[in-house]
Amino acid sequence: MVRRVVVIVLDSLGAGHAPDAAAYGDEGANTLVNMSRVVPGGLRVPHLQALGLGGVTAEEIVGCPRVERPLGSYGRLIERSAGKDTMTGHWEMVGIVTREPFPTFPGGFPQEMMEEWATFVGVEGWLHNGVASGTEIIARLGEAHVRTGLPIVYTSADSVFQIAAHEKYFGLERLYAICERTREFLNPHRVARVIARPFVGEDRTTFRRTGNRRDYSLSPPEPHALTQIRDGGYGVTGIGKIYDIFAGSGITRALRTHSNREGMEILGEELRTGRPGMYFVNLVDFDMLYGHRRDALGYARALSEFDEQLGEVLGVLDEGDVLIITADHGLDPTWHGTDHTRETVPFLVYHPGSEGIELGVREGFCDVGATACYALGVQVINGRPVIVG
Repeated sequence: MVRRVVVIVLDSLGAGHAPDAAAYGDEGANTLVNMSRVVPGGLRVPHLQALGLGGVTAEEIVGCPRVERPLGSYGRLIERSAGKDTMTGHWEMVGIVTREPFPTFPGGFPQEMMEEWATFVGVEGWLHNGVASGTEIIARLGEAHVRTGLPIVYTSADSVFQIAAHEKYFGLERLYAICERTREFLNPHRVARVIARPFVGEDRTTFRRTGNRRDYSLSPPEPHALTQIRDGGYGVTGIGKIYDIFAGSGITRALRTHSNREGMEILGEELRTGRPGMYFVNLVDFDMLYGHRRDALGYARALSEFDEQLGEVLGVLDEGDVLIITADHGLDPTWHGTDHTRETVPFLVYHPGSEGIELGVREGFCDVGATACYALGVQVINGRPVIVG
């Protein structure tokens, strides 16, 4: 009998362009394979390899070839939702398919909308209001921000309203409060996420973003896999930014983190308690620190560090557990631009004591939540579960 389901999202670890990738300008993108080709010696991920990662793509992942008898079941998932962002990917994992993409603002937010926003949240103005790289914008405008006290507003190719502000001179709690008001203001506009982007430092040479980022998402429609599991009497623990992505929907306990390493350490501590339920983990460093910065070597190094910690987590699991490893979208660090890439994602399912099988290419990230629900004995409302337990 399964008592615990662990879902680890390797944020942005795509596994090859999706069938509709050409519509997004992403045909040829492959986060796993292309990254492995530019890293000297390829990837070093023995635990992921043992679970079957080498078999998820038709092309060889350098350093992680297919193994004959993997410990886990392995395949890929095709996203059904419109878009290639964090929120739509995670929402689809729990059974919510987003048919209409969330609005984006490649030219910045309309002037009238910004003026209404400033009045609503209680600021005298703003800096920038356009598409920008987070690290670049604080280097360019950080000193003006400190001098004027005006928040830096920017967006990206995703449906996001990002606010950067200095933790010391603007105030972290003030930034959070403004982001909460911004979330309320943007609900009618269907902007998917508001992101607080705090930074520290004394000048453009020392400004750096901190780990105190927070996301404020639209509330997902219910029911979904997390509410099903919660209503079935299980705890649902969100580790990392999971609580933020779902605006708390279905989450019974939230544990925030500042890094991939901290997220995996917390997961290990939680599993050692033996508490039944679902543990949903997002590891955002792959996306935030390496994918968007097109740092393939850093991405590969972070994946190797995760794999080392994964070995410790595998040592805690027993026949009452199911482990699922997947991703929410792609972000090929060898690709052009700095945007996410429309890709399939890995789907690894490990149940100690069960033989791993090939799962093939499956339609829908919903199979993640469906598998979790099936394993815990609650009703599956969307998706095709992998039969475990």
